[in-house]
Amino acid sequence: MEQPPVDWDAAARVAGRLAPPGPRADRAELEDLVGQLRAVAGPAAEHIASSTGLSPADGRAPGDVSRVLVVDRPGWARANTQMFAVMAEPLAAVVGEHRSSAASRLAAATQVGGVLALLAGKVLGQFDPFTAADDGRGRLLLVAPNILHLERTLGVEPADFRLWVALHEQTHALQFAHAPFLATHLRERSASLLGDFTEERRNELVSSVANVVRGGSVIDVLTDEQRAIFEEVGAVMALLEGHADVAMDEVGPSVVPSVKAIRRKFEAKRDQGASAGGAPRVLRRLLGLDTKLAQYRDGAAFVRATRKDVGQEGFNAVWASVENLPSAAEIADPPAWVRRVHG
Repeated sequence: MEQPPVDWDAAARVAGRLAPPGPRADRAELEDLVGQLRAVAGPAAEHIASSTGLSPADGRAPGDVSRVLVVDRPGWARANTQMFAVMAEPLAAVVGEHRSSAASRLAAATQVGGVLALLAGKVLGQFDPFTAADDGRGRLLLVAPNILHLERTLGVEPADFRLWVALHEQTHALQFAHAPFLATHLRERSASLLGDFTEERRNELVSSVANVVRGGSVIDVLTDEQRAIFEEVGAVMALLEGHADVAMDEVGPSVVPSVKAIRRKFEAKRDQGASAGGAPRVLRRLLGLDTKLAQYRDGAAFVRATRKDVGQEGFNAVWASVENLPSAAEIADPPAWVRRVHG
């Protein structure tokens, strides 16, 4: 049996050692934080189901749409190595025996672990549909120290902010539960993208890091076919993130009383990070944070424009099939998607 190209257990250990410590808090505050994050997840999904019209295709109640895990930074990194292991399974057969030596697997683990350590202090929450349990539910990860840090930094109402974060991530859980083809589609397209990185092309990818430092992009080394897949996956991610951003705000002040203040402060923080120069700017490029920010905003604009044109039910046709997912061009031109799907 082929060895995976990365020693995922080692990557988790590296990330756990390198991840920066979280904010300091006494035991009572931490217990309250963890308890509240667990408690708000179910109601968050119910609010999102009511406002978006999405419901699990298997008939389960929205409040049971995901398995809720409140994690620390090493726990988030470990969960992601487990997810990456599932996503990268097709690579084991592609890379060949010469790529699966213990030394090369450990080297790759060190690189992956280092990146995860950098990200571990930035992610508030994440829905993982790829490591589903036997009952089909994906994992909802809420990163307690990061939520605590940001709510302190922004000076927002903790209870409102914790629910607001859960609303975003449970929107993702409902997207995948309502449209079960999504996880399979994204996994297959990602495998197609990764599977083309032969030994020679891996060297090109490594050299692209220097290009990022000079102001370029990792996608500069992609072939035309890979670039097309990259843009296809990026369009789906823009849809998912933009829809979640819209949904988490539209539950309104009756659910999150300070939602407008949270959004205003959160966007200001995002903009501050995006405008940073020097080493932070290079780090953002390397980690893809600017691309992620564009996905949120471009996707949200697509959602608002299409719903204004064809209403909530018309927009929800996007979840009906792979064919109804928007292309990158349609994310930028919502009327084009409306014409294609609705005629």
